[in-house]
This record gives sequence, structure tokens and C-alpha cells, in this order.
Amino acid sequence: MVRRAAGGTGVRGARRPEVRLPPLVPYDGPGLEPDGDHDGVEFTERDFAGQDGGGARFLDCALRGCALDETRLHRARVLDSVLTGIRGVGTDLSEAMLRDVELVDARLGGVRAHGSVLERVVVRGGKIDYLNLRGARLRDVVFEECVLVEPDFGGARLERVEFVECALKGADFTGAALKDVDLRAASELDIARGVDRLSGAVISTAQLVDLAPVLAAELGIRVE
Repeated sequence: MVRRAAGGTGVRGARRPEVRLPPLVPYDGPGLEPDGDHDGVEFTERDFAGQDGGGARFLDCALRGCALDETRLHRARVLDSVLTGIRGVGTDLSEAMLRDVELVDARLGGVRAHGSVLERVVVRGGKIDYLNLRGARLRDVVFEECVLVEPDFGGARLERVEFVECALKGADFTGAALKDVDLRAASELDIARGVDRLSGAVISTAQLVDLAPVLAAELGIRVE
């Protein structure tokens, strides 16, 4: 899919995941464990606060209404799965892989996802505060109708990433590399740092006007 930006510039749109879950088996275990293997499992309203699921694999799974406060999912792999209504503060998803995943109506804060890989992921609805994606790789990712408060994309690589009716508040793109990133449909675009890294992104004329003071400051232009 190719979208046309102003001036005839082509912007390749993100490929969305097509998750089709098989019949799922309800989870009845005691909790997460390092390097656990979960295939076709449904986790409903489980409290995984403080547990260690580092290196675990979730394939064709559904997590619904689960609590992930300080849950360690370092280097976990979440594949072909749906996460709905999850909540938590300080969830550790550093160096994790999310591929073909739908994250719906999440309420998260202080998520540590630095060095992670997101491929064909949709984040729809909900609110995520202080999302740390430093050094992460995002390809074919859509943030849709959600709120991201002070997300940190420092040093991250974003390719075919879309922000659709998504509010970006105080975003940090310091050192990031962008390619085919579409910000035009963002409901709010507030960039605190790294505005100089927006090469490879497309914004609307109205957004350009809103960003003018930040751009002027970055370029050392005095406006009087």
C-alpha cells in the first residue's frame, strides 16, 4: 500500500497484523516462569505482578485484563497474539519481540521496551505513559486512537510506522532514524526533543505550523 504525501512524495503504509486465534485453552498454571512456552493459551484477569517471564514465548495467545506491574518479560517473544485491557507499571519488555500482535486498550506506565523489536503490531486505544523504546526497531507498526505520554524513541529505527488519531505528548526522537513514518493523522503532535530527526517522516501543513517554534529553536532562528 502506498500513500501519497504532499508534493507527490510516496509514503509506504504499514502492514497490519492479521491475527486469527485458534481455539484457546484457559491458563491454569501458578504463574509465569523464565523461558516458559505458551501455545494457544488464554490468560484472563491474571495477576502477574512482580513475576519473571524472561525469555518466555507466547504463540497464538490471548491476554485479557491481566496485571503486569513490574513483570519481567525481558527477551520474551509474543507472536500472533492479542493483548486486551492489560495494565501495569514498570513492565519490563526490554529486548522482547512482538510480531503480529494487537495491543488493545492498554493502561501502562513506565514500560521498559528498549532494544525491543516490533513488527506488524497495532496499538489501539488506551494510554501508555513514559514508554521507553530507546534503540528499538519498529517496522509496520500502527498507533491508533491511543495516548502516548512522553514516549522515548531515542536511537530507535522506525519504518512504515503510522500514528492514526494518536496523541503524541512530549515525544523524544533524539538520534532516531525514520523511514516512511506517517504523522499526518496524529490527533496531537508534541515533540520535545529530536525534531531534527524527522527526515523520513511526513507531516501535515497544520502540523508544520504547530512545530514551527520547535523547528526555529532547533535551527537557531530568532522569531520576533
